[in-house]
Amino acid sequence: MKSVLALVLGAGTGYALAQSLPDYVLKYGTSKPSMFPQEHDVIGVTAPLVWLDVNETYFPGDIYGQVQNTYPALNYTKITGYTTPLTLDNLDQLNAFGNTNVYLTSNEGIEAFPAWFHGTQPNSHGVTEGATSCAIVTVDHGDGTLDAFYFYFYSFNKGDIVLGAVWGDHVGDWEHNMVRFTNGEPQALWYSQHSGGEAFTYDAVLKINSRPVSYSGQGTHANYAIQGVHDHTIPGVNLPFGPVNDYTSNGTLWDPTGNYYAYSYDNVTAVFTAYDSSYPVNWLYFNGQWGDIQVAKQRGIFGQYEYTSGPNGPKFKSLVRTNVCPDRDDCDVLNHLWY
Repeated sequence: MKSVLALVLGAGTGYALAQSLPDYVLKYGTSKPSMFPQEHDVIGVTAPLVWLDVNETYFPGDIYGQVQNTYPALNYTKITGYTTPLTLDNLDQLNAFGNTNVYLTSNEGIEAFPAWFHGTQPNSHGVTEGATSCAIVTVDHGDGTLDAFYFYFYSFNKGDIVLGAVWGDHVGDWEHNMVRFTNGEPQALWYSQHSGGEAFTYDAVLKINSRPVSYSGQGTHANYAIQGVHDHTIPGVNLPFGPVNDYTSNGTLWDPTGNYYAYSYDNVTAVFTAYDSSYPVNWLYFNGQWGDIQVAKQRGIFGQYEYTSGPNGPKFKSLVRTNVCPDRDDCDVLNHLWY
């Protein structure tokens, strides 16, 4: 298998580039996805396709757009003294001002629900035009095993309604699937869901041609292997009914590889390396949060609040793991789907 950690120097760019994104991270099989027009240029890909719910109104967001529409804050106070403008190339400078306590805070405030929260609805080709909403990160284990993480970014997470109250609205939302390959062949997938998730064999999951399908929860964007109602009261346990539900359906089909950045990650040096010199890298080292801090002085229910803090980024999503499930999770890779 071609090593994805071999580096070459990009001519005239000053960037170290990963040698090439392995074809199988994007391609597997030979037929075109039938859900898209024939002119769509993604052929036989393995990268997951995402069904957004029919009632979804908070679509994938532009990663850089999140930086443009926010300001960095620490302890509810705007940070000053950093190099402006903030970009994906210098976002990591904010670590020096508060590390994980820095919050990219929406200019209008979360309670204003500005239009940019709604992101970009994929077009008829499944592409978010003008918005790069996916980051692919590969981790080579060095023994023929490669994990490909497909990170999906949304500008806003709409929380669940529980006992007539909204729980968990927050600015910024990072979700992901991970596909584990062995010698270039897909073996299993991880579906991130709130604080947990589920894992299935590649053979078990639904596909459009060879492409695995992920169903995105309405508003919350948690990833599921099937459509329907998903109670997630117990993390990692997906039940068809209960008090805290996600809803998924065949609404808008999104192809995250329509607009993406791609990187390799060295689990020894903790270094991200771009597969192309046009892909910004330093934002991946930002240790802060991709949304507002939790609104103060709210009335909670069972410790849950309507407006909660934004999430941290891809580097915190257990990129280095022994099994398909994150090492902190005790879960099995299932070989069948539950309906």
